[in-house]
Amino acid sequence: MTPLQKVAMGFVVVAIDTLGRLDVLPDFIGWAMVLWGLSSVRWSERGQLLGIGSVCAVVSLAVWFPQVNERVHDAELALKWALSLPDLLFILLFARAVCSAARAGKDRKFTGRFGVIGWVTCVVAALPPIADAADSRTMLGYADVAFVLLWLWLIWNTFAAHARPYAAARDTV
Repeated sequence: MTPLQKVAMGFVVVAIDTLGRLDVLPDFIGWAMVLWGLSSVRWSERGQLLGIGSVCAVVSLAVWFPQVNERVHDAELALKWALSLPDLLFILLFARAVCSAARAGKDRKFTGRFGVIGWVTCVVAALPPIADAADSRTMLGYADVAFVLLWLWLIWNTFAAHARPYAAARDTV
């Protein structure tokens, strides 16, 4: 299994929504898979990605417990948005890292794709507070859909880029 396949499988686990209020496949397991995959890539941004990925794992572990999860589920939009920021920051930094690696490998296709993912991440991060300020439930619905589509686009492209030379493990060069 290549490093980016491990990362993409971790993203799948993180992106799978909960069944009701019980998360049967906890997000921190997905983040552990992401960290496992990132531990063997040879990008200069690896340490930064491992750091923010660890923060994402800790945040997801903290909100996994039923007592906390119920309160977060019923919380204000601002708290839910704040808890999603580490994930969005990770997506942005991961997209930039893959984009940089693809640019160095002269792969225009994935340079563009992950560049777009980075920009869309910024828009998705900005939508909930804008929707809340505008008191627009419709815009908030769009933000939810955009968040899901962002995860799907990220997973698809991570799987698609896994066999590229710039995505190889450190010990397979």
